[in-house]
Amino acid sequence: MILDGKVAVITGGASGIGKATALLMAREGARVAILDRSDVREEQVLAQMTEQGGEGMALDVDVSDAEGMREAIRTVLERWERIDVVFANAGINGVWAPLDELTPEEWDTTLAVNLRGTYLAVKYAIPALRRRGGSVIITSSINGTRIFSNTGATAYSCSKAAQVAFAKMMAVELAQDAVRVNVICPGGIHTRIGERTEARHLERVQFPVIFPEGNIPLPEGVGWPEQVARLVLFLASDASRHITGAEIVIDGAESLVQG
Repeated sequence: MILDGKVAVITGGASGIGKATALLMAREGARVAILDRSDVREEQVLAQMTEQGGEGMALDVDVSDAEGMREAIRTVLERWERIDVVFANAGINGVWAPLDELTPEEWDTTLAVNLRGTYLAVKYAIPALRRRGGSVIITSSINGTRIFSNTGATAYSCSKAAQVAFAKMMAVELAQDAVRVNVICPGGIHTRIGERTEARHLERVQFPVIFPEGNIPLPEGVGWPEQVARLVLFLASDASRHITGAEIVIDGAESLVQG
């Protein structure tokens, strides 16, 4: 199995891309720690991992809370004594609105989860990763890195662009310890992130963009979490041992037709 004996920490692991990745990594031999805020869904994923013969744990934590994240990483190490993979995947769309309507609190909430959460997940895992080398994968987005026509998504897009810079900085900083850091930029994926998005008065700032029929060139259209999970598995495995600092787009060419 590709990840046999390794320990993976996944933030936002109770649903969507995180859930698909947790299940796939468990099938490939990893012991998986799911960090999320929904303990009900966490337990459901944990049960699925157990049913397929995997080993895992579920920790209810706010990724933007420093003490909570430090304690979560400590708990993982107490049980398994190592961390080989960190998948910093937790994220929110937050509020999408014209900038003059976006409150400082709304801005801070989006940046806290998406960017501060990434920083904390990596920061507290670094000592463990340095012991044997390892892999960090960060979920960014094509929004803010390749697409800028989703007007009103400024806080979200800024957080996603910053994650790319963070990954590249960490790739250099941690390279001497054989810790690889890569960032993935998904496009449209079938997840529930849109259900928690608040959109206000976007018509005020939207610029009309005209596409060919459909906005994703590949015939299957919107992607699936399992497809992203397979990319994450590759980056977590030794098959990608010479890849670090990479920004990998997985969007069915969506960003090539929507700028």
